[in-house]
Amino acid sequence: MQDSDLVQRCDAAREAIGQVVIGQERVVRLMLCCLLARGHALLEGVPGTAKTLLARALARTVDCTFRRIQFTPDLMPSDIVGTHVFDPTTSRFVMHKGPLFTDVLLADEINRTPPKTQAALLEAMEERMATIDGERHVVSEVFTVFATQNPLEFEGTYPLPEAQLDRFMMKIAVPYPAEDAELDVLRRYSTGVSAHRAVEEQIQPVFDRQSLTELLGHLGQVHVEEAVLGYVHRLLLATRTADAVELGVGTRAGLHLLLAARAWALLDGRDFVSPDDVRELAAPVCAHRLVLHADAQIDGLTPELVLEELARRVQVPR
Repeated sequence: MQDSDLVQRCDAAREAIGQVVIGQERVVRLMLCCLLARGHALLEGVPGTAKTLLARALARTVDCTFRRIQFTPDLMPSDIVGTHVFDPTTSRFVMHKGPLFTDVLLADEINRTPPKTQAALLEAMEERMATIDGERHVVSEVFTVFATQNPLEFEGTYPLPEAQLDRFMMKIAVPYPAEDAELDVLRRYSTGVSAHRAVEEQIQPVFDRQSLTELLGHLGQVHVEEAVLGYVHRLLLATRTADAVELGVGTRAGLHLLLAARAWALLDGRDFVSPDDVRELAAPVCAHRLVLHADAQIDGLTPELVLEELARRVQVPR
């Protein structure tokens, strides 16, 4: 796949998703960036902002297997990874693989299930392996998780632990749509248009498994100058020494930031990473990994605001 072909496919995917999900162009681009970099994304927003629809629409652009898990308080780890079931006809235990064994997984309302079940995703997200009754199994080489959560519903929810948050390349905030976009959504629904049905009818796959596996090779061809590497490193160090921060980001955040910046450059048709790419992605990649001091939170600071300030203070290469 040539770089120009990749850009055309990405543009086609964004255009197709934009016909179904209106007013979330930046969110779609960030999700597509995660897909190209083979990273996982956590979509966070209030109910009714099309988080599930976004994940379904993007998954539809990929000609791969797709599964959805509705996370609930009674969901067990075996419901995700699978288990061995006794077959009376053969008098043997037969392994039944769970929905984890897919290419693209939608983990809907992931914070509604207990930590033990949430942890069932950790191994697959990081190592692309899953353990069933003590035996390890390889998951898809293009395995990608898009998880959704509602930030304001605390009753009956279980906040994701830092270890699992760190497995997500990005946490993408899904805001309310702009006024004109929201009016357009209402206008479409008033005419009987169903967005969920439109996903199946209007969106055609633009990527297949082979093209996705080739993407890492293309990412490796995107040049990162030593000065940009130094800039990323200085940002990481700054998060660990900032007064408002109790726990800064780890090395995995820097690796994810570099991968995401390379994918961001590819979306623009470039074969090099610029400092602007790093600054653009610093908050989506790093904000969910920061832990602020209680005093800073009382003062109204957020990880996004802290990262914005650090990005202004850290020297940018020229």
